[in-house]
Parts: sequence; structure tokens; C-alpha cells
Amino acid sequence: MSDYTIYHNPRCSKSRATLALLEANGVTPQIVLYLETPPDAAQIRALLKKLGLNAAQLVRRGEDDFKACGLGSDSSEAQLIAAMAAHPRLIERPIVVKGKKAVLGRPPENVLALLG
Repeated sequence: MSDYTIYHNPRCSKSRATLALLEANGVTPQIVLYLETPPDAAQIRALLKKLGLNAAQLVRRGEDDFKACGLGSDSSEAQLIAAMAAHPRLIERPIVVKGKKAVLGRPPENVLALLG
């Protein structure tokens, strides 16, 4: 099993580019198709901790689900995490995890910080 995990959406160009960059550097990550097997609220909280981000920094505000869930700039951390767990399209992608650290592959070159 790989030391790396990527929360991947194959339809996303940034996600595909991040996966390609990992592979070009000799990394074959475990791939989590998070739209098919979404992380639960506890997993999202763990990812946020590894990323060093809060939920507002990880949520995709431009998605229809954001408005449909009644979310806004005043939404709490708990509300945002619950919404991302229920509607995984709201999770910014891709996320690459290695051990206790994670990075957001936007831009894909961010993952280089995890290599080595």
C-alpha cells in the first residue's frame, strides 16, 4: 500500500494533473474516488487538521449544492463539514495525504512539498 492517498475526481483537470505529477515522481498513490465513497464528518475534520485549513477554506462555494444547502459566509464550521460530508462535490479537490500532512493540489505543484 502506498504512503500517499489522493482524494481524486477523474473529471477534474487539476485532479488529473496532480495525479500525473505524483506518478511522474514515482509515486503510485492510493486513489479515493471521493464522489463515490465520500469521507464522513470525522474524516473531513481529520483532513482539515492535516491540511491546516478550516472548513471555509476547503468548501467549494460556487457549487449549486452550496446554495441549495442554505450555506453562506456566516455558516459555522460544523455546518460546512456536515454539508461536505452529505454533498462531497462541495469538497475542494484534489487532496493528497502523506502521513500527518496533506496538501491541496491547487496548483498541482503543491504536492511536491510532500515528496521526499
